[in-house]
Amino acid sequence: MEKGKRTNFFNMVCVFLSVLAVTLILVGWISFAALNPRLMPGPAEVIERLIRTFTKPIANTILFGHIWASLRRVLIGLIFAWLVGIGLGILIGWNKKVKAVLGSVLEILRPIPPIAWIPLVIMWFGIGEFSKVFIVFIGTIFGLIVNTSAGIRLVDSINVDVGRVFQGNQRQILMDIVVPTALPSIFAGIRTSVSSGWTTVVAAEMLGAKLGLGSLVTKGWQGNDMALVLVAVISIAAIGALLSTVLSRLEKVVCPWNNI
Repeated sequence: MEKGKRTNFFNMVCVFLSVLAVTLILVGWISFAALNPRLMPGPAEVIERLIRTFTKPIANTILFGHIWASLRRVLIGLIFAWLVGIGLGILIGWNKKVKAVLGSVLEILRPIPPIAWIPLVIMWFGIGEFSKVFIVFIGTIFGLIVNTSAGIRLVDSINVDVGRVFQGNQRQILMDIVVPTALPSIFAGIRTSVSSGWTTVVAAEMLGAKLGLGSLVTKGWQGNDMALVLVAVISIAAIGALLSTVLSRLEKVVCPWNNI
């Protein structure tokens, strides 16, 4: 009973702090907009600009078209990154020979920021769709490999020994014991990859794209339309938060033991 009261009180405090934070942001926004409306349009102007993005196409499409263009690039890049990154992470974490061969290469490439790849990729492949998808792929795969391999290595050796006692072969031990145990770490890598991929594709679109939320930021900046810039920025934040929420819910379904 006492524990339930503490939980309810904690939840009320969290809600209060969240409302307070949003209120302070709105007050600061309105105050700054009143001081310099040219650089910072107010909420009413941004809402009006948001409505216009649904009725007046930009680059022959409304806001949903730009959102879908960015999402499509991110999803394609992430699917390939998940397949390759998680697969390599499992191999590196499970097989010492693979780790010896690929570990040093990974340590050299991993510290490179995702955005640093953008000029190179554009020079290699141009500014087409493949470049943007590849930037998402290269910007997310290393984190996936690191998280997955770490999760595999951290599996308790007792669990592996139990599998061997029951005469399980290497594949059975890996797929039935090691990988399920490492799922929370793998999901942590997936969540990080989504945020990194979303940030990276927006940056890539700002440098060269006709469609996408990043291109809206560039168009608003070049056209001195700060309301459009804020519409794009708010859309980027909202989609990013939505993706994070979806993954959190999915993790609770796939790894319920991790939330106990």
